[in-house]
Amino acid sequence: MRRESLTLRTPEGIAFTLPLAGPVSRMLAWVVDVACLGAAGSLIGGVAGAFRFVGADTAGAIAAVAYFVLQIGYGIVCEWLWRGQTVGKRLLRLRVLDQSGLRLRPSQVVIRNLLRAVDILPLCYLVGGAAMLWSRNAQRLGDFAAGTVVVRVERLRQPDLDQILRGKFNSLRDHPHLEARLRRLVRPEEAWLALRALLRREELDPPARVTLFAELAAHFRQCVPYPPETVETLTDEQYVRNVVDVLFRARSE
Repeated sequence: MRRESLTLRTPEGIAFTLPLAGPVSRMLAWVVDVACLGAAGSLIGGVAGAFRFVGADTAGAIAAVAYFVLQIGYGIVCEWLWRGQTVGKRLLRLRVLDQSGLRLRPSQVVIRNLLRAVDILPLCYLVGGAAMLWSRNAQRLGDFAAGTVVVRVERLRQPDLDQILRGKFNSLRDHPHLEARLRRLVRPEEAWLALRALLRREELDPPARVTLFAELAAHFRQCVPYPPETVETLTDEQYVRNVVDVLFRARSE
């Protein structure tokens, strides 16, 4: 039976549920990508036509090589630079992830895109579509080989931050330029992970709670180092709480 969502569990015992993308939404994203490839192909045809002065065979060979590189390289380049998204996936709010929830590796991006040539057989992704219907995690053959899944990116709703941030002094607010850099460098997924850790901290065993916030604090400290006098008295959990305050709440006047 195909699952509607994928549950990931961290070593600290926190479970995260990600909604899996179904065949219909993935097919629509593919249609958008095909349109993009068609537009790029037309451009390549026009450029190749400029080489007809050296011979029709040479122009045809240049066009054939360019089309091949475009077909293979489009998905690889987009999914690597945009962290698992192509133009179509962005519009449909889909993203490719490692099936364990880890960040995509270059080898995974290459493998799943190379095997697209098999999934698309014999026409319109019939092989890949059949594999997705059969798979519990809606994986096509390229996903099986690469160890990836495609999930839906849900719109984040503004949470009730007062329950964890109300009345708390935030020493990070004393450095507006570092605040701006923190907002720029921290990815939305990382910000949301830190917020959920704070909201569910009481559910954790004490050792797991200490370990989790130590890892989160170390990550954010590495992103943007603050002056020692600003953060030296903060515990790891307080540091993460202050980072979440900076990321999710506008500066108070």
